[in-house]
Amino acid sequence: MSPLLSIRDLQVDFRAETGPFRALHGLSLDVERGRTLALVGESGSGKSVTAQAIMRILPRSAAITGGQITFTGSRSGERPVEIAALPADGTAMRALRGRRMAMIFQEPMTCLSPLHTIGDQVGEALRLHTNASRREADSRTREAFASVGFPDPARALHTYPFELSGGLRQRAMIAMALIMRPDLLVADEPTTALDVTTQAQILALLARLQDETGMAILLITHDLGVVANMAHDVAVLYRGRLVESGPREAVMRHPRHGYLQALIRAVPRFAMRPGERLTPIRAVDAVIPVRSPRPRPAGPILRVEGVTKSFALRSGRFGGALRRVRAVSDVSLAIEAGTTLGLVGESGSGKTTLSKLVMRALAPDAGQVLFDDGAGPTDVHTLAGADLFAYRRAVQFVFQDPYASLDPRMTVRQILSEPMEIHGIDAAARRGRASELMAMVGLDPAMLSRYPHAFSGGQRQRIGIARALALEPRLLVLDEPVSALDVSVQAQVLNLLKDLQTALGLTYLIVSHNLAVIDYMADTIAVMCRGRIVEEASKAALFRDPAHPYTRALLAAVPDPSLDHPLDFAAVSGDLSDPSAWPAPFRLREGEAGTMHAIEPDHRVRHGSTEMMRAA
Repeated sequence: MSPLLSIRDLQVDFRAETGPFRALHGLSLDVERGRTLALVGESGSGKSVTAQAIMRILPRSAAITGGQITFTGSRSGERPVEIAALPADGTAMRALRGRRMAMIFQEPMTCLSPLHTIGDQVGEALRLHTNASRREADSRTREAFASVGFPDPARALHTYPFELSGGLRQRAMIAMALIMRPDLLVADEPTTALDVTTQAQILALLARLQDETGMAILLITHDLGVVANMAHDVAVLYRGRLVESGPREAVMRHPRHGYLQALIRAVPRFAMRPGERLTPIRAVDAVIPVRSPRPRPAGPILRVEGVTKSFALRSGRFGGALRRVRAVSDVSLAIEAGTTLGLVGESGSGKTTLSKLVMRALAPDAGQVLFDDGAGPTDVHTLAGADLFAYRRAVQFVFQDPYASLDPRMTVRQILSEPMEIHGIDAAARRGRASELMAMVGLDPAMLSRYPHAFSGGQRQRIGIARALALEPRLLVLDEPVSALDVSVQAQVLNLLKDLQTALGLTYLIVSHNLAVIDYMADTIAVMCRGRIVEEASKAALFRDPAHPYTRALLAAVPDPSLDHPLDFAAVSGDLSDPSAWPAPFRLREGEAGTMHAIEPDHRVRHGSTEMMRAA
């Protein structure tokens, strides 16, 4: 049989101020019926442009300038359609788009209208392409919500996007794409914005729906772990050109092209040898001055003792009774100077709230955050005046999103100089320090006069790191510092952070949901679930023998690029973060805190108090 979708010699050109730019150079590939083709490459390789060309939703500055996109369809007697020849906004293309071919986008929050319920948005495609009544559309929409795993499909009809978690928003996008039962689903980085357990659940959902409907999937991703677990066939793009393609087994087990080999070496893996480094495709040439050692504290540089933080929420959209949600509950941690503590857990587990408590961006309801710069521990939340000013200088933050965390109206020089100006450093010293900071993160000081939009995502994150280092801090709090980056740029940033820590004697608190990244970076690891630390251990102990069922579920949810370690989708089904569903002795009853129990000198795990009493 002919392929469902066949692309031949496709060329896409963009109009730019500097002249025309070719994004795709004669691309040829096939999407077979009932199979998943993974389109792999770094940001800028042409993956999303390919998807936009197929769906004919290219931006106005782009145009298909050559080649063919042939959609054969799966219905008997149907003639092939030459998509590239159709007007993008014509009737024929609109009849295909949404009905026969559908697309899932990367960021569900920006793709869903905040003004309409998800029931209206999912049912809209059905009403546009059929003469379904409102009652019929609502019935089919409820069925679609049920098929993608919504806990209450009837209630979801009247729910707005802001009321949903990231995982449920993505399920709503999948329901919207599949309500017309299309032949082809184009999934553009459908799990990049999700934590690992939610990602695994979405991947399992897509695999199940493909089995049930027989649809073909064009899966666009830079995550080779997702490729290894989802694809039947693989196509690798590099700068708009196809460099390698074939069945998954052949491509992943025996990669031939140097670019794919380099991508595989750039991915953090659990089986890395001690001292082994990631190999980025393009190395960062950083010039990091070695500082003379600063006085080390006698104990931990940062100690969190019994910290609790809750928030008041209203029960309804338009008022209602207040209820308190405990985001952080009796958390205790300690970080030794010069080491890295990795804080892991799903979205909503309390990781970011805890990091804000450390930064003094939030005040705790109870407990202490103690910082020791060598003069003895001090409660951060009692500091004022000059002491608080000194703490702000000693502890700095690196944000998750390199696009949103840099002011687009400021040059890089202004961005790096602003914290130094606030702390009274003179203009001459600021100029010299700004140039030094650029060199420290592997960027040319000649770029200081540029604005953030002139840099790639990885370069912006390095600018964010340079800004955090401007005041020569002792502790960096890094909140998901590489989750928005593709694998090769991620390797650059992680290696840079390691080098900076060694040369400058820095201490890191790194927050992430990706245990493979934490395995590469951290010395000790704390696993957080529903505001509590459920397991804490050295890296070697945690990965050698994870004790808590939640930790084991997190580990099981990380997609491995190796075909020999497939995801166990059954292990990540259900609500993994429900303490009442954990087996004994880890089960926690409603309102029960449990206690941390030492199973080795450097390994502690939370047990339920009731379960421990029963065992005794």
